[in-house]
Amino acid sequence: MNKILVTGADGFIGSHLTEELVKQGLKVKAFAYYNSFNSWGWLDTLPKEIMNEVEVFTGDIRDPNGVREAMKNMDEVYHLAALIAIPFSYHSPDTYVDTNIKGTLNVLQAARDLGVSRLLITSTSEVYGTAQYVPIDETHPFQGQSPYSATKIGADRLAESFYRSFNMPITIVRPFNTYGPRQSARAVIPTIITQLLAGKEEIELGSLTPTRDFNYVKDTVNGFIEIAKSINTIGEEINIATQKEISIGQLAEELIRQINPNARIVCDEQRLRPEKSEVNRLLGSNEKITRLTNWKPNYTFEQGLAETIEFLKKNMDRYKTNIYNI
Repeated sequence: MNKILVTGADGFIGSHLTEELVKQGLKVKAFAYYNSFNSWGWLDTLPKEIMNEVEVFTGDIRDPNGVREAMKNMDEVYHLAALIAIPFSYHSPDTYVDTNIKGTLNVLQAARDLGVSRLLITSTSEVYGTAQYVPIDETHPFQGQSPYSATKIGADRLAESFYRSFNMPITIVRPFNTYGPRQSARAVIPTIITQLLAGKEEIELGSLTPTRDFNYVKDTVNGFIEIAKSINTIGEEINIATQKEISIGQLAEELIRQINPNARIVCDEQRLRPEKSEVNRLLGSNEKITRLTNWKPNYTFEQGLAETIEFLKKNMDRYKTNIYNI
């Protein structure tokens, strides 16, 4: 049985990936961020029968020694650990360089030295910036429209260099906008839903015109797993996308209709990105992933939203709806 390490396992996508790998009968080690509260993030919410099958390693992706220790005797590594909030990257870019670039380098170096048989590096659709053409395929130019996206571009190119220089079994996995249960309120869908569930009638948002290609988290996780199964994906950069788009304004209006038709949208200036930093359109191509793997989305947008709303109803105590979470 392959032994699999998931970095960032305590996070949103990482916890879902860990859960699904265990359900598929695989042996999983979860790399969680060390803290003095002994918190394992979202892993703490997984069913006991799942966590009984998971080995948890606490450390810091910025520490090469801890990363190497965690990766010993691992066959496959899914590297998801990253700082992802775009607004926070505007005033703390150093931490993004340390975590996203140096952290990825630590994983690449350890994987090379330890002979890992499969390594998936997690990218983001933000590396493309505003679409120059649609649907955005994997040959689209990169644009560093925020310090966050710049560090993810850097991490991707490091991964590419290790594949080309050392013939390592690396794939760059590039999910478009993932949403679902356990996502933080720094993301737009839980931001809208939690404000509505808290009874607010003025829903504070930034720009309403940008469009996004939203993946339900379980489909994103399935994309990672299907990519790892295929030898045809080694050395490739692969989008996980629905090839459908919706504007933030349309999304907000639909959620208002479902939850509280009396609510209205107001612009919160602090939520606006700088003009040249805003990514105005993201619509991804999924031609490559459907050609190279058996992946296809299993959830409609409506199904994904319904499951997300239900989760948030049960977990409102985890969200500070009166505070803008950057």
